[in-house]
Amino acid sequence: MFYLFKVFRAAPCVSCISWLFTVWSCSAPSVLFVGLVGRQLGFRAGLQVVEAVTCSRWGTRSEEGLILGGDVVIGGLFNLRYSPPALDHEFTQLSYYKACTGLQNLPLQYIHAMMFALEEINHSATLLPGVKLGYHILDSCGLPPWAMQGALSLVGGDSSSCNSTAIPARNGEEIEERRGDQPVPLIIGGDSSVSAQILSKFLGPLSMSYTASCPCLSDRVKFPNFFRTMASDIYQARAVAQLAIRFNWTWIGAVIANNDYGYMAVKVFQEEVEGAGVCLAFVETLQRENIVSDATRAALTIQASTAHVILIFTWYTDVRELFVQLAKINVTDRQFLASEAWSTSSDLLQSLVTSKVATGVLGVAIRSSPIPGFESYLRNLNPSLRPDDEFLREFWEKEFGCSPVVANLSSTQLGANMLLQKNSLPPCSGTESLEGVQNLFTDTSQLRVTYNVYLAAYAAAHALHSLLSCPDIDRPGGSNVSTCSSPKNIKPTELMQHLNKVNFTTPQGELFYFQGADIPAKYDLVNWQKTPAGSLKLVLIGRVDGFDLYLNESAIEWSTGSNQVPVSVCTESCPPGTRMASRKGEPVCCFDCIPCADGEVSNKTGSLQCDRCPSEFWSNEKRTSCILRQLDFLSFNETLGITLTAVAASGATVTTAVFVVFLHYRQTPVVRANNSELSFLLLLSLKLCFLCSLVFIGRPSVWSCRFQQAAFGISFVLCVSCLQVKTIVVLAAFRSARPGAESLIKWFGPGQQRGSVCFFTSVQVIICAIWLSLSPPVPQPDLDIPGLKVTLKCTMDSVVGFSLVLGYIGLLACTSLLLAFLARKLPDNFNEAKLITFSMLIFCAVWVAFVPAYVSSPGKYAVAVEIFAILASSYGLLFCIFAPKCFIILLRPDKNTKKHLMAR
Repeated sequence: MFYLFKVFRAAPCVSCISWLFTVWSCSAPSVLFVGLVGRQLGFRAGLQVVEAVTCSRWGTRSEEGLILGGDVVIGGLFNLRYSPPALDHEFTQLSYYKACTGLQNLPLQYIHAMMFALEEINHSATLLPGVKLGYHILDSCGLPPWAMQGALSLVGGDSSSCNSTAIPARNGEEIEERRGDQPVPLIIGGDSSVSAQILSKFLGPLSMSYTASCPCLSDRVKFPNFFRTMASDIYQARAVAQLAIRFNWTWIGAVIANNDYGYMAVKVFQEEVEGAGVCLAFVETLQRENIVSDATRAALTIQASTAHVILIFTWYTDVRELFVQLAKINVTDRQFLASEAWSTSSDLLQSLVTSKVATGVLGVAIRSSPIPGFESYLRNLNPSLRPDDEFLREFWEKEFGCSPVVANLSSTQLGANMLLQKNSLPPCSGTESLEGVQNLFTDTSQLRVTYNVYLAAYAAAHALHSLLSCPDIDRPGGSNVSTCSSPKNIKPTELMQHLNKVNFTTPQGELFYFQGADIPAKYDLVNWQKTPAGSLKLVLIGRVDGFDLYLNESAIEWSTGSNQVPVSVCTESCPPGTRMASRKGEPVCCFDCIPCADGEVSNKTGSLQCDRCPSEFWSNEKRTSCILRQLDFLSFNETLGITLTAVAASGATVTTAVFVVFLHYRQTPVVRANNSELSFLLLLSLKLCFLCSLVFIGRPSVWSCRFQQAAFGISFVLCVSCLQVKTIVVLAAFRSARPGAESLIKWFGPGQQRGSVCFFTSVQVIICAIWLSLSPPVPQPDLDIPGLKVTLKCTMDSVVGFSLVLGYIGLLACTSLLLAFLARKLPDNFNEAKLITFSMLIFCAVWVAFVPAYVSSPGKYAVAVEIFAILASSYGLLFCIFAPKCFIILLRPDKNTKKHLMAR
């Protein structure tokens, strides 16, 4: 039966107590013995017993591990065997643990790295002089329960059995316990992050892991007594993200372990690539218990996805099954990014399936460093020289198929050894040696986790050296009393303070120190390359130092089998001249490429937006660069300019011909009856109107801009003034024919007519002079009009001046139209007022239509509209007024008589 505890004081963890029930059992009458670990856990138990008991541990493995005595003993927990034990959970009783089987070669190398480091330290004249380091190494079998059980044994300093005599308490004195072994102040172990968390939370002594990489362990509040020589997984996830960004892989698939290791990697990866245009196409998870079905599902997802780069963060056994499934469906063109958990796996490198599926793997690996003398140390190992090394004996039996004969054994050990040989393997000849053996145990070409174990041993030694030194003895003004600790009484809390301050140079010349629980992150970048034989080999192609990545890209062999970097994008990068437009409901890596609008350019691949060109420039045809806009104007060389020039010249020619006809027939009644002087002046003004239109054609200049508007305004005012005066003269002539109005015609004689024309014209001259002197039109490119060609035109800086010029012309034209309309029915056989009325109607219609057409016409076409209005109104006046007269003069001379003209 179990006796109850009478006193519990300062117990830090109830879970620890429950573990003790699984560790120890005693024969009846018995007691649950907690004194061995009580001092480390921080509590005491007062027990009152009546007789001696004999205790033993439940679930004890057949071996006690490797033990070497010393002044200070360092604990070691390693995952040496891989077959998990069967644990039968019953409510009423606890079953025994069954022993793990299947010795692993690589963890055995880790164990001997720790032993080798401690031997070096013990032989050092400068590090811990006079202090011998021992070790107590146990196999945790990769199971947290076994790791906890082994850790409790180490911190309690117990052996597999204990013969303790409990003395009854007298006068409040506590029971004295006898321990067979010395407790350890520090444990190198916790091969997994889970085990490391358990050990750090439940144990008072320090734990230093060589492979635990969970970022959570960096929390000094939750894990104050934890250290590690393995970098946090945050750094390798960031390194992989930097690789994705560096090689422009924007569409990546991810296969991760269904635990914190995988989810943390994806989280850090996404945080690192945020804003860099990298997206995850999918995230598949692998569960160890359902690995076949999960790997099959992940393989089908990889096959269906357009992502050609796959990030894998999981254990190498999961990756092996994934590669098997990918090989079945013949997916061999993917580029894999490997985490340190499988990037250096020899099982995968030697697999034929892997060589078919995973050529060119680019991975992050635990940094590798040589250990001088370590290979020679391993090659010279022999169980005959190490009779207590059960691990080496088991390895020897597996490697050579014989049982080593060990000398200098006691009679009991010798009998057990002979019985073992008889029942299992034949005795070894003694000539066996590891010199020619090639396996993971003897391979020292790339020491990764092994080097982490080596560093852990040296870190512990330097912390102990600092702790056991006596710096206060020689300090000026200090006492001669030593303040250093004794090797037999090392407190873990004191050792932790010195571990935090560790700063030394390793035998390899590397600076070593802790940053909290961690060391500065250092990784190797490795590449899986094919050998001529078709197998895969591991090639070092770069390194990671903290957040910095150094890579030899030319040394990489990709999954394509060449040096060409594979492409993995959802959408190909938009070429220059286009911009990216995201698709609704899809990741930002999936987009459409939209051509830049006119006047906008993008001169690089993958532009998010197009840039507008400066106003003096325009986009080229491909929208990749801005080019200087070409000046455009209405020239004499183009079709429109030639046409307008021809029409203007024709009008001037016809006007000249009419002038010649009128000059030749100036004495005929038709010419004389219509005020020949004003007719000649009108023909001269019409010719000027035709000719002034030519000033608008050609490259605008400062003087041409001023002259064209002045010529246009003055010519048309002169023309309309002549018509107005002619209309007034017609009205005056007919009014004077009435009784009592004979003197009316005297007021409109030739002098008054010329004076009126000059007056009306001088007003326009004054308007133009003021306008052109204050704010004249200037040649300026019209940059507001889109297009490569920009029109060089005469810009009206003063709209008021131009409006006054046109308004004055319109005022005279409307006045002439009104007067001509009033005189249209005067009783004449040939009434010129009718002709003026029609001509003014055409003139006004043309210029009313001109205004909206001019405003809405772009570029040089606005100039063409103005020229057209000038020519149209000029032709209208010419033909409406002079065509009937020329018809009579040239074709009907019989009507060119005074009698005919005076007839009613």
